[in-house]
Amino acid sequence: MACHGGGLINFTILCSGGWVRPITVVRLPPLVTITIGCPNGSSETPMPASPNEPAPPSGAGLYLDYYNSSYSNYACPNAESIVREVVEKAIAYQGRGIGAGLIRLHFHDCFVEGCDGSVLLNTTASGNNDTEREGAPNKNSLRGFDVIDQAKAALESACPSAVSCADILAFAARDAAARNLSSGKINYTIPAGRWDGRESFANQTGTLPGPFSNLDTLVAKFAAQRLNRTDLVLLSAAHSIGRARCIFISSRPGMNQTLVKDLNGECQSNPSVNQDYKTPDDLDSQYYQNVVDNDALFDSDAALTNSTDTNALVDTYRTNLMNKWEKDFGEAMVKMGKINTKTKGDKGVEIRNQCWTYNAPPNY
Repeated sequence: MACHGGGLINFTILCSGGWVRPITVVRLPPLVTITIGCPNGSSETPMPASPNEPAPPSGAGLYLDYYNSSYSNYACPNAESIVREVVEKAIAYQGRGIGAGLIRLHFHDCFVEGCDGSVLLNTTASGNNDTEREGAPNKNSLRGFDVIDQAKAALESACPSAVSCADILAFAARDAAARNLSSGKINYTIPAGRWDGRESFANQTGTLPGPFSNLDTLVAKFAAQRLNRTDLVLLSAAHSIGRARCIFISSRPGMNQTLVKDLNGECQSNPSVNQDYKTPDDLDSQYYQNVVDNDALFDSDAALTNSTDTNALVDTYRTNLMNKWEKDFGEAMVKMGKINTKTKGDKGVEIRNQCWTYNAPPNY
């Protein structure tokens, strides 16, 4: 559960109500940050950024073409094509927004206890129902569970107990980004072999960055996942597609006031708006031009211009010579998909028969 701060004196409040816009009270020397404890003990007090880049996640036990090789538990040579077909049908019938939801679902899975499919659970081996789906950053905002369930059902029919839900999430996010939302400009291969966890807790979702996060907080939260500032700038561009809830739109003074007026008007009759008003249906580098033009919707997006190195990256990907952003975004997605993966032989893992619940004994 994320509790967000920023500014001069910050009171972290309403922990059960979602991400909270910081409240600035008064300027006092020296700079002071006060965090009122959340019931679950989480907060978003920024940790100091390390001058050294974190070692990347290893992805040990993951392999390309995993389900068509001797590495897998059971062979399932058509696994990736089955997922791709389900994703493409979902986008065709539900719209491109569901593709954005699948990318976000994979991100929200990996940033909480690693890429283990735990974001999909609504019941767990320990019997709790207060899962990641109920955490403040996720509740009533995640999309794509139905698509993952459809893909899992198709895979169980083709090759039972072979393909993990965690791998389905990674494949679905790739297929949404590569074949659909970027018109094929994004193209990357996914190593697989993830196994599914059996536990999921709402009070662990404070590891997720939020729309009001400042740069120090963003860097720290990515570093905690062994991702660096380049990964932060690259993956933030997923905000170039999909919709944002009006309650999370920035109120920073420097934001384009014409856009603010338009957004306020739209929010009078709609709880959400397009994250990218220029190319709302495309996963593309327009995001970076929006950041430079002060058209980014979130404080966390605008924060990328607040240091020399991240600002330089924004400018590099804004110009996007030879589709550099598309190539690097794919690499960052692969890297993210290796966060704290669980594989065959690890304790407390399984290949779930249904993605929303753990396997009852004796399948464990």
